[in-house]
Amino acid sequence: MTRPQGASGLIVSEEERNKLFNRNIYTRVAKEEAGKSEHTLLTDANPDRAYNRFWMDPGADLGRINGQYRSSWIVEPANGQIPFLDPKLANTRGLSSSEEEYADRGSDNPEDRGVSERCIWFGSSAGPVLSNTMYNNNIQIVQTPDHVMILGEMIHDVRIISLKGARNPASVPKWGGDSTGRYEGNTLVVETTNVEPKQGSFISEKGKVTERFTRANEGQILYQYTVEDPTRYTQPWKGEMPLNAQTEGLYEYACLEGNYSMFNLLSGARVMEREGRKNGTRKAIFAGVAEVDE
Repeated sequence: MTRPQGASGLIVSEEERNKLFNRNIYTRVAKEEAGKSEHTLLTDANPDRAYNRFWMDPGADLGRINGQYRSSWIVEPANGQIPFLDPKLANTRGLSSSEEEYADRGSDNPEDRGVSERCIWFGSSAGPVLSNTMYNNNIQIVQTPDHVMILGEMIHDVRIISLKGARNPASVPKWGGDSTGRYEGNTLVVETTNVEPKQGSFISEKGKVTERFTRANEGQILYQYTVEDPTRYTQPWKGEMPLNAQTEGLYEYACLEGNYSMFNLLSGARVMEREGRKNGTRKAIFAGVAEVDE
């Protein structure tokens, strides 16, 4: 989403595209793992590997709009960075330390854990804002006369957009927020507020995301967005990216099935209780690994 360090600007040449793409961590992992056996990848004791390349979906190229390579999805501010009020929150989507998804957490029950560990929400595949995650980046869009539905492949997140203008800002906050849409010519304009705070959205309860979906050609939709939230950002910021059509359907995302890390973490807490030991906090489970504080 943001511009990598060293990029010359928003639009880059093919030569610079090669440098940026090959510098990407997922691209490097793909090259590192090319031709290696699964046995080698499991026994090389590389602690930085986490998921192997099979599970990563970095894409095959930089994004292109109107045939031009882009170094970031963000187009405003001109530096391609999110204009946080507090720069220390740059990697947290503006969450406080108590809300941060990967902060140390209790382990008395599943509700102590973060929403991604509980397979409730991960990344932002259905928005707002539509953005890339490490894998499962596909979405499906279904339209009826009264609604538009966006289904994200990641944890099968669903956002329902009303085309009737009905919205109750005072209602219970929703995963994906309250979204209403309207057409301006051939562009679907969607405004979203009232996002559930635990979602880790780009906006707080004071913010609004405005998205624009425009058919560029038979195989592509131009997706543009504006994020407004004076409690988090020094100014509104904007981005755009292409949504490219494909013939394959979405995979069913099965998250909790086989999640032994959660079971083991909570079971370990019960053992500590029986032994009279302090059941402290546990670091978040990431890539199937739960780190335990001593």
